[in-house]
Amino acid sequence: MTETARTDGPASEADYPTSTGAVTRAPAPPSTDGSSVTRRTRYREVLGEPRFRLIFVSHTFAVIAETLRITTFSVLVYAATTSPLLSALAFAAGFLPHLPGSMLLGSLADRLPPRGLIAGGYLLGAAGTLLVALLHMPVGVSLLVVALVALPGPVFHGASGRLVAELLEGDAYVLGRSLNNIAGSAAQLTGLALGGAAVAVLGARQALVLAAGLHLVAAAVVRLGLPRLPAPPADGTVVRASLAGNLRLLRTRAVRRLLLAQWLPSSFMGGAEGLIVAYAGQRHFPAGAYALLMAALPVGMLVGDLVVGRLLVPRTRERLVVPLTALMGLAVLGFALEPGEGVATVLLLVAGGTFAYQLGLQRPFLESLPQELHGQAFGLLGSGMMTLQGVAPVVLGAAVGVASMATGTVMGLAGALILATAVWVATFHSRPPAAVGAG
Repeated sequence: MTETARTDGPASEADYPTSTGAVTRAPAPPSTDGSSVTRRTRYREVLGEPRFRLIFVSHTFAVIAETLRITTFSVLVYAATTSPLLSALAFAAGFLPHLPGSMLLGSLADRLPPRGLIAGGYLLGAAGTLLVALLHMPVGVSLLVVALVALPGPVFHGASGRLVAELLEGDAYVLGRSLNNIAGSAAQLTGLALGGAAVAVLGARQALVLAAGLHLVAAAVVRLGLPRLPAPPADGTVVRASLAGNLRLLRTRAVRRLLLAQWLPSSFMGGAEGLIVAYAGQRHFPAGAYALLMAALPVGMLVGDLVVGRLLVPRTRERLVVPLTALMGLAVLGFALEPGEGVATVLLLVAGGTFAYQLGLQRPFLESLPQELHGQAFGLLGSGMMTLQGVAPVVLGAAVGVASMATGTVMGLAGALILATAVWVATFHSRPPAAVGAG
């Protein structure tokens, strides 16, 4: 750990890198003056850690590549089939396999060196995208390729999360997650814009080649810039260790609650987001209005992370978890009133900004985890969130079609569920988390 990333005082002998490049760090003593939750770390301190900068840059390239790949592949499938269902499956094919991948392979994130895992994940993404782009495979085979490439995704994401937790301490870790969120929102907007331009100028298959190239850039950044950091020794088979580790995490009340507190609001919000196009059509908004509405959410997320991460002290962020979650629910609940284009855009901007509630859960979540399961826990967090965000739009979309409910009403229902989640989180969030026990 470099001194610029530390928030608890000068470095000690145990904090310096070893000859292998690994960082050995003694556990920090508990704070007795409350400074860990009152001192506000600066973004420049976090970016002062060179290895985090590498993770940050590679993550940004990867999100642009993945956004470009998702949107372009959906366009390619729809052009070949004219089937909305298959186009939706093309969109979700990279999300749904994450949960089984995490359950069966998640322990690899704590068993293998992070450099190889992270770079390998980006290379696998490039290879899968190139296969879809260059080989004119049947749609079903292309969907299978995308799903297989996505299956080990939680391993790569978990390794990245474990490395960030090792490199950054205290509020620096929370700000590191905030920077990744900001980069993700900006990269998502860039990928959407780049996707539209690339498809129009180059064509869908050439746009996929561009996405593969961005994945290769991300892999090169990690492989050439990140030192080789060894993984701790591990026993047992991968599948058995993965199942046992996930069971251990999910059986622990503190971890389970904090996972659900991060999964549920974002999933219900994702379900509402999946209905934006239908809502714009049902309300007869001008052509292209749906694009503005869909862009409002990541713009709000970017601004929210900047404001909450940059201006608020840690204790205030943690106190705002429930109010921000409730405000998200109220914003989405507003769609039940069938607002016009301008008000709907504002509601989505507000809902996006309230995603910063997750920053107040990062420290309690990290402190509830055993160090030997960091990678697997971060992989489980990401895979559960992505899977539920893939399922929620299907469920809410079915409610619109089967129950013949108005789209705005169903979106409002998602807001009511977010509000209910906020009430539930309020019952335990003020209590200190308990670490995972030996059982």
